[in-house]
Amino acid sequence: MVLDNPALGAGSALRTNPAEAGLGVRSDVDPASDAAVMLRVAAGDEASFNFLVGKYHRPMIHFLYRMVHNQSVAEELAQEVFLRVYRARDSYRAEARFTTWLYRIATNLAVNHARDTRHERAAQTVYLDAPDEETGTTPDLADDEPTVEQRLLRDERMAAIRSHVMVLPERQRMAVLMHKYQGMDYRQIGEVLKLSESATKSLLFRAYQTLRDKLKDFV
Repeated sequence: MVLDNPALGAGSALRTNPAEAGLGVRSDVDPASDAAVMLRVAAGDEASFNFLVGKYHRPMIHFLYRMVHNQSVAEELAQEVFLRVYRARDSYRAEARFTTWLYRIATNLAVNHARDTRHERAAQTVYLDAPDEETGTTPDLADDEPTVEQRLLRDERMAAIRSHVMVLPERQRMAVLMHKYQGMDYRQIGEVLKLSESATKSLLFRAYQTLRDKLKDFV
């Protein structure tokens, strides 16, 4: 069974990119797109599923980690995301970008997890400026070695960001994470959160305005 394949856990390179395979895909779908690859999964091509897992497994863990701030939970939720993708393969219609569909599944799982474990995480924080696990660098800091004074200011700023992001309304927090760390635009975020593009812009504006007001001493 494809879900037992090691690719689900670590991703594996395919000798042939499934986007180039000639499996029956609708003529209105770009054959090189992820949507086309997912349609091949729906047609029974398990190599295409492994390709998508290999492509999105690590980004999905990073995205979920920003939400739950627990590595093992993020990995478990990422596993569940791809399990749901596989289970829903027959109903996939490529009506939206594949990444929109994927991140909507991930967002729903993260929100449900947060609600189910709310009583267990009274002191939980969201680390917007946490170092990247692979590079060790932080998003807003230069690669140059900071001075002691700069480190103190950075640590103080990071702590302030954590505390204020933690109390953002749920949708604002999700939108900030998708916008800041996944590089998703207003339209993509709106599709995930089921909001219009203008409503998404307003949501992010309010979130960033709140953070600017709260963090004005650190800007």
